Amino acid sequence: MTTLPRISGREVVKALKQLGYKKDRQKGSHIVLRQKIAPYRRVTVPDHKEVAKGTLRAIIREVGLTVEEFIDLL
Repeated sequence: MTTLPRISGREVVKALKQLGYKKDRQKGSHIVLRQKIAPYRRVTVPDHKEVAKGTLRAIIREVGLTVEEFIDLL
């Protein structure tokens, strides 16, 4: 199992934008991203200096990537 990188919420957003996600809205410290094409999935990313390991793993799982594929986007 590959170790997760320690990255900020904004770095996660940058990586997901490469997959076709765009910023839908933001409320407080949570950014909601939405896919530009069907199935229009939504994913919420905390806008923190460092995203917790479990939260990052859940985001990666929600978008349908493996940890290795996500690291390649960074």
